[in-house]
Amino acid sequence: MKRCLNSGWLSFAVGLAVLMPDHAVAEDLQLLSPIEVRAQSENLLGAAASGSEGVVSSQRIGAVPILRPGEVLEMVPGMMVTQHAGDGKANQYFLRGFNLDHGTDFATFVGGMPVNMPSHAHGQGYTDLNFLIPELVERMAFRKGPYFAEEGDFASAGSARIDYFRQIDGILALATVGQNGYARALLAGSPEVGSGRLLYALEWFHNDGPWVVDENYRKLNGVLSYSQGNRNDGFAVTAMAYRGQWTSTDQVAERAIDSGLIDRFGTLDRTTGGETHRYSLSGEWAARGQDSQSKANAWWVKSDLDLWSNFQYCLNDFANSGTCNTGDQFKQSERRQNAGFAASHSLFANWGGLPVENSFGVYGRIDRLRPVGLYNTQARNTLSTVREDDVTQKNLALWAQNETRWTPWLRSIVGLRGDTYRFDVDSSLAANSGKASDQMLSPKFSLILGPWLRTELYLNYGQGFHSNDARGTTIKLDPVDGVTPVDPVNPLVRTTGYEIGMRSEPLKGWQTTLALWQLNMDSELLFVGDAGTTEPSRPSRRYGVEWTNFYVPVDWLAFDADLAWSHARFSENSVDGNYIPGAVMATANLGVTIDNLGPWFGSVRLRYFGRRPLIEDNSVRSSSSSLTNMRLGYKLDKQTRVWIDVYNLFDRKVNDIEYWYDSQLPNEIAPVFDRHIHPSEPRTFRLTLSHRF
Repeated sequence: MKRCLNSGWLSFAVGLAVLMPDHAVAEDLQLLSPIEVRAQSENLLGAAASGSEGVVSSQRIGAVPILRPGEVLEMVPGMMVTQHAGDGKANQYFLRGFNLDHGTDFATFVGGMPVNMPSHAHGQGYTDLNFLIPELVERMAFRKGPYFAEEGDFASAGSARIDYFRQIDGILALATVGQNGYARALLAGSPEVGSGRLLYALEWFHNDGPWVVDENYRKLNGVLSYSQGNRNDGFAVTAMAYRGQWTSTDQVAERAIDSGLIDRFGTLDRTTGGETHRYSLSGEWAARGQDSQSKANAWWVKSDLDLWSNFQYCLNDFANSGTCNTGDQFKQSERRQNAGFAASHSLFANWGGLPVENSFGVYGRIDRLRPVGLYNTQARNTLSTVREDDVTQKNLALWAQNETRWTPWLRSIVGLRGDTYRFDVDSSLAANSGKASDQMLSPKFSLILGPWLRTELYLNYGQGFHSNDARGTTIKLDPVDGVTPVDPVNPLVRTTGYEIGMRSEPLKGWQTTLALWQLNMDSELLFVGDAGTTEPSRPSRRYGVEWTNFYVPVDWLAFDADLAWSHARFSENSVDGNYIPGAVMATANLGVTIDNLGPWFGSVRLRYFGRRPLIEDNSVRSSSSSLTNMRLGYKLDKQTRVWIDVYNLFDRKVNDIEYWYDSQLPNEIAPVFDRHIHPSEPRTFRLTLSHRF
């Protein structure tokens, strides 16, 4: 029986080594070139459960120019990461026909800690990755679709789990300088302490950007972690601290640029921006038995945000006073603490000669916001309170999953997840106070066939959900006027996904995946943080295809090609139209990486961000954009490297983001519907020197 068990789980063991390499495997990989290391660590043939599941290695992240930390997520095939305001604010994300806003429907974890913030002041699922240090990222595992019992809230479009190194080579000292006041310094190391490792990192950052009003973004970021063992049999305790301050150039009305009122990189409110901080303490533990694997983690996060924005300039001010007096600036603010835990246990057994893995897990989280608020402001001075709430949100989940290998070429995965939520809102407008709760069961199923001729096929089905803002579940009156009735929304929104996938290595060195997918959503519920009200919308259906490729013809050269197409529509007809605003149809990420070509190394990446409807009837569409980034570097010796990154190599005048809505400039007597844009940064150079002691 033991021989049968070991033989049947051979591919599982290989997959486990690929997904979570221990120190012995890592030492073997160090003997290969960086490109060969990436090829091995990102090959999930025989281990993955879907065609759209994957791993991004540290070698890939370290080889490409990254303009902002959040762009690490752009390594997920099909993901686009943009910015519509100051860089201290969370990025805007696009994937699988979704304008994910700042993170709704894509779950992100760092070191086991969830980054998405429910009931956030600026938007549900707000995902701020500015605390991320790319040089510390060991791996990022991503999944798409609601097919996995381990994934819960916000994971309908997908999820990414980012893990930091527990040990790095030597002491890393890195300094970068660039145009527009850009400067960054990083010091990191992992000395032996007792029978473990103490990882430390300290990052200092400043940038003004190309904006007429200097962004003056200042960031101080630190990590301190102690670990023993490895991710399958060991533990780690990690503390993180991040603080940022910035002045923001938000998206502006295109007519203000066309008329010469402001420059393309100008602003209509010189005082917008923000201040934020994030402090966290987390622990991870794992133990591997002869026929079992146990894992657990817990975390505590304290985060604050004050965000001043002005998207409509004088529209509300003029309507209320007949003149543009104070303007339409507003502040979104929150003081949050959240804590939680996750634990799982897997048993590897043999049922009637069939190798099986039975996994069970529990997840719990509590968020306390004291308070979360929306305020009318002028030049960052508070004029009045629109609403202010104390919110407590609790979530408890249980999940179970069975994986059975029926034959050498057929395995199945069946799972079930149950979530329960409770919301408690104490509002400044008593009518909007109250309690709400909801529960949801989410079944999952996957069938994997192969491999045959280095090819696997996948069939996936699953149900998932996203939660709505707690304030929307108890609302009764519009907080702006305090009298207009407003209908509360359902706390949880059901999603249902389907996928057919393929993973293959048709030629030596060429890894390719293909996924055909569909995702149905019962209602695109949205809390509109800019207005302080909830806005439920219609059910929707999205479907599409993704094709990813990685080819290594020789050990110093690699090619990437990630192509995605999607179709997104509301599934209930309306006279307004059925297009979903912001739903991107086509994206592409193409790259060439060179390493170990003597002392030289480098990469070139082309990013295509397709057109999107900006209004439901598709009468207004965004423009597309193509940006090329390049890196060229030289190894001075084994410890020292120097490289130059060039962003927007061909200096394309394109936009990071585009919206269509009404606004009113100071010289206008009535609101005007217009395209509102945030330009991509012009051609920018940054020079980096790194040394390992």
